Amino acid sequence: MQVIDKTVLTFSKENAPVCNADPGEVLLFNTQDCFGGQFNSEKQLVLELDLSKANPATGPVFINGAEKGDVLAVDILDIKVKDVGFACTIPGMGPLSHKTEVRTRMFTVKEKIAYYNDIKWHIDPMIGVIGTAPAEDAVACGLAGDHGGNIDSKLITKGARVYLPVRVPGALLQMGDLHATMGDGEACGTGIEIAGEVLVRVSLIKNVPLNWPLTETTDGWYINTTSASYEDSLRLASEELARLACAAYGWDITDFAIYLSVQGDAGLNQATMPVMPGISPMLNVRVGIPKLADKPRLI
Repeated sequence: MQVIDKTVLTFSKENAPVCNADPGEVLLFNTQDCFGGQFNSEKQLVLELDLSKANPATGPVFINGAEKGDVLAVDILDIKVKDVGFACTIPGMGPLSHKTEVRTRMFTVKEKIAYYNDIKWHIDPMIGVIGTAPAEDAVACGLAGDHGGNIDSKLITKGARVYLPVRVPGALLQMGDLHATMGDGEACGTGIEIAGEVLVRVSLIKNVPLNWPLTETTDGWYINTTSASYEDSLRLASEELARLACAAYGWDITDFAIYLSVQGDAGLNQATMPVMPGISPMLNVRVGIPKLADKPRLI
């Protein structure tokens, strides 16, 4: 089993691979927290950090045989996190930012339980950043796109499978930005940000078109998209899900639209990133439908 430790700050076809892996191989990614280990006390505020180092992703890994037009499937076999994580408020981020002060809170995570003030809950660690290299310009790891990136879906956890478009030779798989837990929308800009390790198995599906990352869970299929608005993100996800489901089920898009309306599930992965000049817009949405035992798989 190969262990990957090196981190980068962009998804790019120019990033030199850390190693090569064959389809079917198991890999261990050691990941940093979203600020690269800069937080060590609640006295520190996000304003004091070097944000140019934010959202490091471990990798990339060159997947042998991966070619443009393929799909890279990543099975999340396990996620282990460290004993201490943090969350913080970030100026201008989130629906309550106009009423809150800048603050950092540290979380103790012990025996899969997170402790906060006078409450506690069981954690369900998830991967915030996962993706392959885009065909065009580099994309910062803190942003998302049709290559993946900072998807921030709380469904990308142990037992899930993530399908990623291959746009460059070798795919160049990267991941990081673990959360011990995170709420839908990530309302103040952070989950419980934490370092840890991710055990995955990689495989290839040859010559299958995929326009956006797809998450398969025990009981559902979810397309993940990003755009400047909820309406655009919802439309892009619904269109891609319709394309896959209509091909698999033999339905037309009108019948699928009705099914989506009565059985679909739409969620906000990441809803707090402000739209900034020169930066790709980011409002991450997932749209899903149930897995059906008597119907073909979507992919």
